Amino acid sequence: MTQIDTIVFDLGGVLIDWNPRYLYKKIFDTEEETEKFLSEVCHGVWNAQHDAGKPFQEGVDELTEKYPEYSEEIQAYFDRWIEMIGGEITGTSELFHELADSGNYQMLALTNWSHETFPLVFNEYDFFQRFEGIVVSGVEKLIKPDPAFYQVMIDRYQINPETSLFIDDNKDNIEAGAKLGFQVIHFQSPEQLKQELLSLGLLNGNAS
Repeated sequence: MTQIDTIVFDLGGVLIDWNPRYLYKKIFDTEEETEKFLSEVCHGVWNAQHDAGKPFQEGVDELTEKYPEYSEEIQAYFDRWIEMIGGEITGTSELFHELADSGNYQMLALTNWSHETFPLVFNEYDFFQRFEGIVVSGVEKLIKPDPAFYQVMIDRYQINPETSLFIDDNKDNIEAGAKLGFQVIHFQSPEQLKQELLSLGLLNGNAS
């Protein structure tokens, strides 16, 4: 078994429950309206521009010009962004703390996240302060699965991908990490993550 000295976590969908539906189910009357808006107007590709460093208001203004009938709903994506946060994913955060408590690993995060909205949650969850480094796409103006974004982290923290474990809920991001030599876990649930960490010998078996 290859020794692991660094563990890299994705954040949204792994440690933090982020879902724009939490906001838009308050705004629209039906699930159908919510899904139509999030698939046709404020869709994932549009959101990813902000994760890559585009100013949110700029993106909002451009989209409002295209869909003026949704001007208030589009503006809410930025103004009420915090309402998209469902809290920490408790099972994962417990595993994170056990790994951090062991003192055996450098704990890092590599996240696709807007540089404007990440500060809104940074002080709300104690695990953020336990990372030795957090590389934010909006700050670097690079985004997973671009290998150059992973390379920023590799260079900055002098890590060896072959002795590093990368955990992410996005299959494309996992595949990109594996191509760079990382050991990887495709996150699907805290229970699945726990079993895979146990199989790698990274937990003592007592994590809840």
